[in-house]
Amino acid sequence: MEKQRCGWCVGDPLYEAYHDKEWGIPVKDDAILFEFLVLETFQAGLSWITILKKRENFRTAFDNFQYAHIANYKQPKIDALLKDSGIVRNQLKIRATIGNAKAFLEIQKEYGSFSTYLWSFTENKSIKNNVIDYTEAPTTTAISDSLSKDLKKKGFKFVGSTVMYAFMQAIGMVNDHEITCFRYDEV
Repeated sequence: MEKQRCGWCVGDPLYEAYHDKEWGIPVKDDAILFEFLVLETFQAGLSWITILKKRENFRTAFDNFQYAHIANYKQPKIDALLKDSGIVRNQLKIRATIGNAKAFLEIQKEYGSFSTYLWSFTENKSIKNNVIDYTEAPTTTAISDSLSKDLKKKGFKFVGSTVMYAFMQAIGMVNDHEITCFRYDEV
């Protein structure tokens, strides 16, 4: 019997693997959280599959998402990134990633970890929704609004409420797997 999956990923092996192994699983590790933050930042205005297909290129281009290293990027590195056809070559998003790495480090100093800060928005637990059809899942919530507003206040860019809600889904702050999906109860 074939596994029942969320409708958004069915039919594409890369999407299905991402769905089955990562999407919606609670993440508390700062390094992984930063990776997802970078990827979601670049996804703004594009499809997730575009970013997923370029993920390994992003990993290489952005030094394995090492935020302390990224925070120190200078113009020569920015110029190299703008020439890298393996990633999305958007100057504003590249500069936002550098600024976000700096702000990420500041949050770590203030809260002990980015994870502690982030998960405080959901009282350190996943919100389990009852999504019947993925097309009916919300794209923003009061929590994503609040998180977005606070991150912007702390200097982050490209962290609008919709981007933050997608981030929350990806890192398991929200379980928006369809109720018929095999991952719904697992995560």
